[in-house]
Amino acid sequence: MKKIIFGLCILASFMMGFAFKSATEKGSDNLKKVTGIGGIFFKCKDPKKMRDWYKDHLGLNTNEYGAVFEWYQGADNSKKGFSQWSPFSEKTKYFQPSEKDFMINYRVQNLEKLVEQLKKENVTIVDKIETYEYGKFVHIMDVEGNKVELWEPDDVEYEKLGSSMGSKTTK
Repeated sequence: MKKIIFGLCILASFMMGFAFKSATEKGSDNLKKVTGIGGIFFKCKDPKKMRDWYKDHLGLNTNEYGAVFEWYQGADNSKKGFSQWSPFSEKTKYFQPSEKDFMINYRVQNLEKLVEQLKKENVTIVDKIETYEYGKFVHIMDVEGNKVELWEPDDVEYEKLGSSMGSKTTK
């Protein structure tokens, strides 16, 4: 009889733990959204001149795309994280449909779930999620018409990509 009661207690504990975990993972209140800044993108007349100026005067390690800042994640300071800084031509269409001269990229976790939640909240999703070795991306519009890029990064692959291009990070 004791074995049966013990077995039922273990089963009940397991079921309660599973139910708790399921309930907390499904709730939008517990969905971790933005975890950091993934990048700052802005328009300028001459991106190369801008990259060179920041390299010469502020010490950024620039490449043809801008500069990458390397840092360690607060949640796990043994893991590297990266943020991109990129000047774009003032004629770029990449920021459209926004008319602004800048775009911010936010690092997020679980992009698919976040997009599902944003759709329920009637946030404008500009495009479909695109997946690359170094992460997943999607664009949304904020309440004032700013295009926002959301990035679920794979920092290990992002670092490999930079290394394969011979890029140095700014630390």
